[in-house]
Amino acid sequence: MKNTVATFAKAKKEGTKLSMLTAYDYSTAHLVDEAGINAILVGDSLGMTMLGLPDTLGVTMDDMVHHTRAVTRGAKNALVVADMPFMSYHLSPAQACENAGRLVKEGGAQAVKIEGGAQFVPEIEAITRASIPVIGHLGLTPQSINAFGGFKVQGKSTQAAQKIVDDARALEAAGAFSIVLECIPAELAQIVTDAVGVPTIGIGSGAGCDGQVLVYQDMLGMFDDLTPKFARRFAEVGSLMKEAFAAYHASVQDGSFPTKEHTFAAPEGIFEGVK
Repeated sequence: MKNTVATFAKAKKEGTKLSMLTAYDYSTAHLVDEAGINAILVGDSLGMTMLGLPDTLGVTMDDMVHHTRAVTRGAKNALVVADMPFMSYHLSPAQACENAGRLVKEGGAQAVKIEGGAQFVPEIEAITRASIPVIGHLGLTPQSINAFGGFKVQGKSTQAAQKIVDDARALEAAGAFSIVLECIPAELAQIVTDAVGVPTIGIGSGAGCDGQVLVYQDMLGMFDDLTPKFARRFAEVGSLMKEAFAAYHASVQDGSFPTKEHTFAAPEGIFEGVK
């Protein structure tokens, strides 16, 4: 059955854990969807995973619309959530609503995600007034990497922890139907989860959250140069892909591919007059 915001609300009420994975293209989204994952996040992480950028800051609205459109074609049952990229919602509620509308109208997203706390309550309220569901995002918010001084665990002081709890309550009050908690201590994530009535989705924030999200390349071992502590490798697909690519290269070079079974034939004698 199709996952919706109602699925998220029911899961929180019943204590059922929610699964979310990223995807950025049709074929991956199709596989994730067939695996029964509850939600697909078209993350602005595509800047690093798909475009080779050093962070998420260079991702544009056109990038997000393009990749979201591809994902929604491949996902029939998963809830598709699209990230609002850097500076797409920071200037005004009107700007935020317009860009969220693009992700829905042009990209086919069923929800959008916004990084940041209480300072973005007006933007979230504007988007939800337009009947576009919003997921919040607290803790390590990658769009704030320059302000944080790098990818660092957040909420490690009493003051910082209280702000995250207060921000979570503010996001819920503004209409967010779920909140991503990224790289905060597990104990704090549990406090936030207990403090709000909407599901929390953790990434590097412990098992106490109502669900979990991972970047699919991380959990498949597709990057050797970056291995986040929180990303368990469920398969070594990266190694398998490299082996297959190398085997193909060798087969082309030694002539063992293609063979007769991989080629097409015409009726005998049809090419006798061709010069």
